[in-house]
Amino acid sequence: MPIPLAIPLITGGISFVSGLFGMSAAKAAEKKAADEKAAAQRSLDQLINDRQDVVNPYEGVTNLSSMLSNPMASLGVATQAAEMQVEEADISLANTLDTVRATGASAGGATALAQAALQSKKGVAASIEAQEAQNEKLRAQGEQNLQQQKMSEAQRIQGAEAQGKQFVFGAQENRDNAQMDRLSAQISGAEQRESQAASDRTGALTGMIGGLTSIGTSYMSNYSPKTKK
Repeated sequence: MPIPLAIPLITGGISFVSGLFGMSAAKAAEKKAADEKAAAQRSLDQLINDRQDVVNPYEGVTNLSSMLSNPMASLGVATQAAEMQVEEADISLANTLDTVRATGASAGGATALAQAALQSKKGVAASIEAQEAQNEKLRAQGEQNLQQQKMSEAQRIQGAEAQGKQFVFGAQENRDNAQMDRLSAQISGAEQRESQAASDRTGALTGMIGGLTSIGTSYMSNYSPKTKK
């Protein structure tokens, strides 16, 4: 084989073999990238399908107005002391009359003595009635304070539950978004590798065709019939 023909044949053969191996490697790389992209896409689709529903953290909040009442509405009038006052006045008057009869005192003295006893009993009765009214008022105020404390605690618990739901939802959302970002990056990377592999396969095919073309051109140049002059 003439040396001028051997060199193009060797060069063309090397280009053809290199292109053949290059095509095989590029095809394998393209398939691997496509499989990785498909797997990442399936994972992303599944994550999106399983994503948690949007929740209303205040859904469980209820109307607490039923806890309220008006303790002042039950305040009554302290009549027991007034009744005691009348009874004790009657007893005092009767005792005074008995004393007058027993001692033979004048009617004027008996009247004065009865009035003094009655006035004393009035003061005692008024003091007892005032104490009863004050005690009832204090009981109503205490009930009102207790209701306010219960209401505040119920509101605090409802607020804490709503905040807890909101925190859990937000934490899960952040985790899902991070996972979706990671899978999206994997898909983008696989697409780039797939595109590069396809480009490499095209380049290898072009190299093979170029090698064959070089071999054919060299052969035709060295073995074509000589044009006679």
